[in-house]
Amino acid sequence: MPKSSERLTAPETVWLAAGRHTGPAPQTALREHLRELKNSERIQDFLEKENDTTPDGHVFEARWFVDGDVTVRARLTTDGRAQVDGERRWTLAAEAERPWDPGWPSPAALLWPERSDLSWDRDAAAGLMLQDINPLPKDDAALRRLLKDIARHSWSINVVVHEAMTPDAEGRLPLVRLLPPALRHRVVEHRATPEQFHAVNWALGDLGTSVPRGGAVILSGTPARTGFDEQAFRVRSVFLDGSEPTELLDKVVQFAALPWPLPDDAAVAFTALREEWSLLTLEEELTHARALVASYSEALDAMTKSRDLYREATELAHAALSEMAEYRDAASAARGSAQGQDKHPLAKTLQRVTDSLLPRRAQRVDAHLQEARESERRARDASG
Repeated sequence: MPKSSERLTAPETVWLAAGRHTGPAPQTALREHLRELKNSERIQDFLEKENDTTPDGHVFEARWFVDGDVTVRARLTTDGRAQVDGERRWTLAAEAERPWDPGWPSPAALLWPERSDLSWDRDAAAGLMLQDINPLPKDDAALRRLLKDIARHSWSINVVVHEAMTPDAEGRLPLVRLLPPALRHRVVEHRATPEQFHAVNWALGDLGTSVPRGGAVILSGTPARTGFDEQAFRVRSVFLDGSEPTELLDKVVQFAALPWPLPDDAAVAFTALREEWSLLTLEEELTHARALVASYSEALDAMTKSRDLYREATELAHAALSEMAEYRDAASAARGSAQGQDKHPLAKTLQRVTDSLLPRRAQRVDAHLQEARESERRARDASG
């Protein structure tokens, strides 16, 4: 696993969420819904393919426009097995051509169909609801386990709200409904009753934070977002009377804008969106084809250059070997002549001439060998 200092940070252009869904395998419902979206021109196109990492899983890719001309690409991964024990997991990664605007529609709300038999809007870590209130457990140990689990494993923004007094009907409405559309499926709202004040702060103490009485706190998550300050994301008072808690909503938006070092599974989803994308436009397919042609051309040029350099190295090596053979023959003849002749002054003169020529020939041999080695090295570099 990558160290925290090596983690990918989510670009400002990316929207990420992970959840659970109940009911039957969703691919049929998703396929029909995406076809309807395409026919109604709410999305430009979609593609379905098998999920290589999950048996019987499915991947849906979709492309649409926001703000008229900003392209969004999304990759929804689902569990497509016919039978499972418990709930199924899904991940959704989307990327726009410019920084994500919180006012844009939620990709999850767009791609998932609204069906009573397909409940998909639950957080992946603990199965908590993404668009409703989640009362905290009454049991202290269960409360502690839950908060620790979501702090470690949830991709969502987790907000703990303490009720100063029992709210009326308007106060029991979820605050997440007031958030910008793009955040409504990325936030989990936890509610602590008035009498749970001490218990919830006992559990939050393990996470290094606390919630004010009648206030709220945003949990840092794991890994913590860059620049996160626990005090800056606490709200002293949240009035649960139907009015809009502007301070809390603003802090959630600010928190969502902080640089996010991605958890390992979120980094996998983000990387797959960029590196395994298959739903190409005609222009993108042409660009991809041109890039392949250019790559093949470069490889062919490198192979041709490498072949020529190896041929040059071979020729130089043969020349050096020929010089060495001549050198050995000349040296052998010189030794035989010296041994078979008297020490006549003329013989001594010939010996001196031979002795002076042999080192020069040896130098030429060394030069040829050096050229051969250099040529071979260039050939290896070119082929590498």
